[in-house]
Amino acid sequence: MIQTEKFLKKPSCDFSDFQFDLCDVEGDVRVHGRSSSVFSVTSLENYNYEANNETWSVRPHPRKYAVELMAKFREVKIKVADYAQVPKCDVIHNSAAIIFATGGLNGNYFHDFSDVLVPLFITSYQFKGEVQFLISNMQVWFILKYMGILRKLSNYEVIDYDKEGQVHCYPHVIVGISKHKDLCVEPSRAPNHNISTVEFSNFAKMVYSLERNAAINLGEGSAKKPRLLFIARTQSRAFMNTEEIVQLIEALGFEVVIGDAWFSTDVGEFARLVNSVDVMMGVHGAGLTNIVFLPTNAVLIQIVPLGNYERVSEYDYGEPAVDMGLKYLQYRISEVESTLTDLYPRDHVVFRDPESIQRQGWRTADGIYLRKQNVRLNITRFRPILESALDLLRQ
Repeated sequence: MIQTEKFLKKPSCDFSDFQFDLCDVEGDVRVHGRSSSVFSVTSLENYNYEANNETWSVRPHPRKYAVELMAKFREVKIKVADYAQVPKCDVIHNSAAIIFATGGLNGNYFHDFSDVLVPLFITSYQFKGEVQFLISNMQVWFILKYMGILRKLSNYEVIDYDKEGQVHCYPHVIVGISKHKDLCVEPSRAPNHNISTVEFSNFAKMVYSLERNAAINLGEGSAKKPRLLFIARTQSRAFMNTEEIVQLIEALGFEVVIGDAWFSTDVGEFARLVNSVDVMMGVHGAGLTNIVFLPTNAVLIQIVPLGNYERVSEYDYGEPAVDMGLKYLQYRISEVESTLTDLYPRDHVVFRDPESIQRQGWRTADGIYLRKQNVRLNITRFRPILESALDLLRQ
């Protein structure tokens, strides 16, 4: 119910996080998307003049530290105003609303989840569906691709915030979405402290009706072969000796499934494939985001390319995997396992001092280590990792 008698409380805005800004507004809240305005309505009798003229600005996408990228998003202006200054309600809602933006690095599967879907889950799950999404910089492909997730978080149709000319009135509006670590939910920072990364993973599995809750337990004497999903990239960070690797995997007793998710891949279809396996392995990259669909106690094997990517690999996928209840193994390739040896002499700075390349900026390092590099796994060196995966499935 919209409060028309009094202003309940001043907007609560947090600009302290390095990743996102967020304003939480309750009471009589009026939203006009086309002018990118949010009004927190009061009366001069209930609020003094100075407070009445306060304004906050939020770009509602959680990559605040990426200044150049964030400049592309519209600011949402939140203003405390009295009844005489605000437009009348065209549509009155009893639900809450969240204003956020798609775009930025969306289109990359990892960033779809880390920058929008997980933060949206963190911010909206508390409303149990009684929340409407107003999306700035709305990308139709994103809405269609992730409609299953959006519909489970909200009982209402999304609104194209930038084009909306009507004034929508809500009792509660949150501008911005809260991001913790990539792909992770930190219970201590979540609303009501009652959700975690496991809850997000379980939620994602529920959205796509995934049936397997636990990986195979080889310690129980199962006659079944453990299934391993081999993420076979084709453009960069691809495996150059796939046949040899698959032969090794099969020789150790795995059933191998080869796959990769493209931009156009149906999320639900690939999620069902991922949920059917017990181990997933691949080179550091967006395809590993599919860990959210693995059954509990499954194993992620991440192959780390040259270029000082050990820590970012752990942060992006290793730590979320553990938080989701998975087992994690990391394998750093040697120089001879990198195709960069075909492009640069062995005494080149690319090999001698990767950190100096990293200091030249993301674009330079990405152009060399992530765009030009493929992998020739040394199967003798890699074999112990697969054996460790089998050991983990016996526990």
